[in-house]
Amino acid sequence: MKYGFPSLDNVRSFDDYVLSYDRRNRVAHWVFEHLTKESVKYNESVDRSLCNFTPDESIHHFFRSENSDYLRSGYDRGHLAAAGNHKHSQKHVEQTFFLSNMAPQVGVGFNRDSWNRLEKYVRKLTKVYKNVYCCTGPLYLPRKEADGKNYIKYEVIGANHVAVPTHFFKVLVGENNSGELHMEAYVMPNQVIENGVPLSNFQVPPESIERAAGLLFFDNVARSKIKTINGKKH
Repeated sequence: MKYGFPSLDNVRSFDDYVLSYDRRNRVAHWVFEHLTKESVKYNESVDRSLCNFTPDESIHHFFRSENSDYLRSGYDRGHLAAAGNHKHSQKHVEQTFFLSNMAPQVGVGFNRDSWNRLEKYVRKLTKVYKNVYCCTGPLYLPRKEADGKNYIKYEVIGANHVAVPTHFFKVLVGENNSGELHMEAYVMPNQVIENGVPLSNFQVPPESIERAAGLLFFDNVARSKIKTINGKKH
């Protein structure tokens, strides 16, 4: 985490990623991953089918989400730190199945499709950069209602009232062999998205996510040191 934590609220460290947990919403504020070509490489000894979605008992039972919260909710248990990013060992991939790393996501058309496309794109970046730093999390964005006022409204599921985010973000920094940094930022609505929509349609200024989420990304690096943001010279 040499580039800084986005926030310091209820930080939980696993072997291969770090998260900050939102006790009120029962969903992480953010997860942070450091990816390399080696860490995402296919490992035939790792079997995802052996992994089980597991409540995170490091979190007080008042604030934990349970599998029963997702049952018949209509939502997937959507990974924030993607299981496919952690193929280095069976233990690493199993740790991505803690429910503290999950958020309720629309399944067909989002988690299994467009969001998955974004996850695969992040993994491909490890062929471009020697280090890829990825921060992922939920957003609860306002919407103007018929009375002309803005409201933040979101569903909650299960007995533990797990929040259903309206949107999800990913903020990435790629570091090349000469130490240059390149940033990309994405926001996707938690809804069915047509597969033909290019990922670039979801690029946003990173500061728009920071303002909405109350987080600061890569705060130990001056933005002037980042060569490009969303492919444009900064």
